[in-house]
Amino acid sequence: MKKYIFTIAIIFSIGNHAKAQINLPADPSYTILSEHAFIDASDYGRTAPNNEQKGFNFPQTDLTQWVFKVDFAGTLFLTAYDGMIVYNTATGSTLAPDPFGGNEILQKANNGIVTTVAPGFYYFYNPTTLDEFGSPITGIIENGKWLPLGSGGSGVVTSPVKSYNNLTETSTGISIDGKIVYAITGTFTTLGVNALITIAKPLGMTGYYKMTTYQNGRTFRSEISSFNIDPLVLTNNVVTGSGLFSEVYPVGTYTYTLEYFKS
Repeated sequence: MKKYIFTIAIIFSIGNHAKAQINLPADPSYTILSEHAFIDASDYGRTAPNNEQKGFNFPQTDLTQWVFKVDFAGTLFLTAYDGMIVYNTATGSTLAPDPFGGNEILQKANNGIVTTVAPGFYYFYNPTTLDEFGSPITGIIENGKWLPLGSGGSGVVTSPVKSYNNLTETSTGISIDGKIVYAITGTFTTLGVNALITIAKPLGMTGYYKMTTYQNGRTFRSEISSFNIDPLVLTNNVVTGSGLFSEVYPVGTYTYTLEYFKS
């Protein structure tokens, strides 16, 4: 009898899905009508201990193996997955449709723009595609791409890496225009004479992104004037300062976090 009642409750809940939004879970019977939020979990566990009922645990997926199901992208999923969030566990590139048609699944899926990814939260950014008359076409995946959560549509985001002990290369989990930002930490010493210092260039580095300098456990400077990545330039490859202005750092030893792109 209990099993029968439970089944009926599930059916009733599904049948009413389109009519009401549920405030979880303080009062499951409470509905939110004509308001901004369709689900409100803010009261969940409000009176519980600090380490109970506070987190939201996302399912994990491998975006390097992800294949979109597009059969109902324009009907059940009217935005064609625009704004969908996942937690990615892999490092690599997203899949591309097979240009020769050898893989029917990928050819059908059309996974969007190929993007380099690393472990972390990503969302699918899928701008509206218009037809020749300027009307939106629903269900189109090919113009979308996976972006790190918090990066906005441009894919440009400031890296959160602020570490003193990443002496070996590490991924920041940020991807810009399909390029992963890596980070590494080191030290340098200045004599207070000029703004030229030497930083070890990581193997495979193809572009500079950001360099943060620390002293005595605090951020000293969050940028530099220039970084020369030419492999033939072995010394004085960094000019300290900001933009067009150089700055001579006081005598001392500094810790830095270098963030960069690789080939």
